[in-house]
Amino acid sequence: MNELMTSSKINITPTENSKIHEIDFDNLVFGKKFSDHMFVMEYENGSWGEPQIRPYGPIEINPALNTLHYGQAIFEGMKAFYVDENTINIYRPKAHFERLNYSARRIGIPETDYDTFITALEELMRLDHQFVPKKDQTSLYVRPFIFASDDLLAAKSSSKFSYYIITSPVGAYYEEGFNPVSLTTTKEYVRAVVGGTGDVKTAGNYAASFLPAKKAKEAGFTQVLWLDAKEHKFIEEVGTMNIHFLINDTLITPKLMGSILGGITRRSVTTLAEEWGYKVEERRITIDELFEASANGSLKEVFGSGTAAVISPVGLIHHEGETINIGTGKIGEFAEKLYDEITGIQYGKIEDRHGWIHSVKV
Repeated sequence: MNELMTSSKINITPTENSKIHEIDFDNLVFGKKFSDHMFVMEYENGSWGEPQIRPYGPIEINPALNTLHYGQAIFEGMKAFYVDENTINIYRPKAHFERLNYSARRIGIPETDYDTFITALEELMRLDHQFVPKKDQTSLYVRPFIFASDDLLAAKSSSKFSYYIITSPVGAYYEEGFNPVSLTTTKEYVRAVVGGTGDVKTAGNYAASFLPAKKAKEAGFTQVLWLDAKEHKFIEEVGTMNIHFLINDTLITPKLMGSILGGITRRSVTTLAEEWGYKVEERRITIDELFEASANGSLKEVFGSGTAAVISPVGLIHHEGETINIGTGKIGEFAEKLYDEITGIQYGKIEDRHGWIHSVKV
């Protein structure tokens, strides 16, 4: 392989055998196929080492790897979008970077710098621009992650860490595509408590949610609508997205209180809603209030927001044997407007008035 330096910060080793021919861009499955290159940086002796980009591939680990036993790991989920043959848009990278460092602080992982992060993303986009799909509702999913890499069976923070960024061409996240999903609550399990790690993107949060999500799916629902851990009545979030309720002309979004992940798309939704003249309330809302709003006709729409799905309409919510149906089986007008605006910005079809886009020339 030939090594070359295309930036002052990152040592790049390009692949000799591209996997682009393995990608079926007409049938993309979320997170199944990966691009040619990955970013790698190691932390040891109190500092981050030389940043590198090298061919994507397996990594060798020791069975005593700290993360395998104690779960000291964090990640982010971002997207990049095809604009034209010369331009790729990365959506809100600064916000994702800031959340990565927020997670790092909570999980005891050393923070990283934005210059290296954005340079790595730019170089990955240039190297693997052919992997960015061009069809509507497709994108290049970007996964930065950091994990403890000490080979030591001791229940304490690692002294070594590995930092990677990998990318994957993807289609729709949910099997339903853009059709409304169905949600159910549970009193048997809780997702997070205030003071815990519910507001950070750490691996253990998701592992703990898999069994409840499996049970929800077996019962015929798409995902779990999580209630608060203490009283089991305040709505918090869905397994893989934040949740929003349009009641009359007011957009209600559960307030961030330490047990809910502060979604980047969530921020975009509330910003746009305020600009469009809607009343926006970030507050606690009970499941009973939601059912009452449905009964009196004031509940207009329910939808989730997140990087993976962008906007995901909710058509049904089940709670303790009772069910409410929302809308007409299609995405609501307000949710669709949000989806069109956000994706329009992402794909470069609508002007970015907020500085959310970082464009990369390839």
